[in-house]
Amino acid sequence: MSPILTDTLFAAAAVAVVVAQLLILRSTRRGMATGPRRAAPVLEWLYAIVPAIALVVVLAWTWRTMHPDAARAAAAPRASRTPS
Repeated sequence: MSPILTDTLFAAAAVAVVVAQLLILRSTRRGMATGPRRAAPVLEWLYAIVPAIALVVVLAWTWRTMHPDAARAAAAPRASRTPS
């Protein structure tokens, strides 16, 4: 596959994941506001936020795997110029 196609597919998948996760968080907030009071709202938020954080980590790891040269170029130190 061409790099442009894979980057486009990755971007489309990332956008879909972000939209879905935002809708999950919105649903969690709305359900906690209108539903019966529960004893552990923090636990309910953890069940919604921890997968979001895991998805960010997986997306970042996938991007770095797809572009190993870009990751190495960003980490390479720049040569300092000394006056002559």
